Amino acid sequence: MNKKTNTITIISIIAVVLIIIGAIYFSNSSKLNVNNTNNSNTEEKNKNETATNVSIVDGVQIIEIQAKGGYSPRKSTAKAGIPTVIRFKTNGTFDCSSSIRIPSMNIFNNLTQSGNTDVDLGIQKVGVLNGSCGMGMYPFEIDFQNK
Repeated sequence: MNKKTNTITIISIIAVVLIIIGAIYFSNSSKLNVNNTNNSNTEEKNKNETATNVSIVDGVQIIEIQAKGGYSPRKSTAKAGIPTVIRFKTNGTFDCSSSIRIPSMNIFNNLTQSGNTDVDLGIQKVGVLNGSCGMGMYPFEIDFQNK
């Protein structure tokens, strides 16, 4: 082989390697963009979501909240003036949302990693009750209203 053929071979190999790297990069970045878009849409929905996750069973109001990677829904509306329980539902929850705190009521609880944990709130007055994970990263709120 002459010098010109060697140069062309090396340039061809470099070009193929760059094409492969580019294809891998663009493939992964498009997946990341789709995932980031879905996550931000979910987070935005959770921020603005007011759910119908409240029921009354045998005179006790039960507010169900999923706990994993934060709380869902983040906002709940409930009735003031009746006995109330928050039922935190977990399914393999190992992050900081497995620990809840409601400072205004001096409540600090660890949740089971999978299953339900009930937190008795007693009878709440009209107003907003704020809580979060143990680290304060994931908030949730319950708006108690006269209905």
